[in-house]
Order: sequence, then C-alpha cells, then structure tokens
Amino acid sequence: MSIAMTAVELQGFLAREFGQVVNDFAVERAEVDGVTLRLRVAERHLRPGGTVSGPSMFALVDVAMYLAILCRIGPKALTVTTNCGIDFMRKPAAGQDLLAEARILKLGRVLVVGDVLVFSEGLPDPVARAGLTYSIPPER
Repeated sequence: MSIAMTAVELQGFLAREFGQVVNDFAVERAEVDGVTLRLRVAERHLRPGGTVSGPSMFALVDVAMYLAILCRIGPKALTVTTNCGIDFMRKPAAGQDLLAEARILKLGRVLVVGDVLVFSEGLPDPVARAGLTYSIPPER
C-alpha cells in the first residue's frame, strides 16, 4: 500500500481547490496510516470565552479526513462527507493551534470510514474525537 498524494501535494490541492480556507490549514504529515493537519488558530476561530469554536473544530476534522482520503486515492475533488459525529471532550488550550490526526478505518470502492483525534498543540490528551463517513465519486 502506498500514498497517492504527499503532504506538499495535498497543501497545493487545498490552495487550488479551496483557496478560501487554505491559509487556515497546514498539512503536517501525510502517510499511509493517516494525515496530521494543523489549524492555525486565529481570532476568527474563537468563541466567547476565548476557546476555539465548535464550527472551527468541525472544519478541521472534516478537512483532515478529506485529505487523508485523497492521500490514498488521489485528487478526487468531488469526494464528499456523508456523515460526521463529533465529541467535544475538553476545552482547547488558549492561544494554541489545534492538530488533527486523521486515519482511515475502511477504504471501500464507494464509502470510506475514518476517525480523527484533535489535540491542542503541546497537550497529551485529545480535545475532540470525530467519526466520519465519505462517499467517493464513481469513475467515469
């Protein structure tokens, strides 16, 4: 088993296809066992109380799993989320970037199932956990 896209290629794909959010994310690692994606936390990602908002954390897990899939299957831009469940387990550390570790549990012809753990940079325990399912577009 090998990867279809490297970390550099995934970052370039984000820049081409998702220019509106590319500056929020940095692909830290892309390997067969998964992808690590950084959310560069900025003021716009915070909710009252100074912690990272749920929608920002959702975006992080969704993009991380999307890139983990593309790492394995190549640049199929129309791969889409069909389900996501996220557990917010503890408050992220103030002023720290978040790191999402995405891994694929099952890669089928049509559906992909995976999970993502989210960490505040420098802290050992996850702040969130998500389970996601994606649909891969059919070959034409």
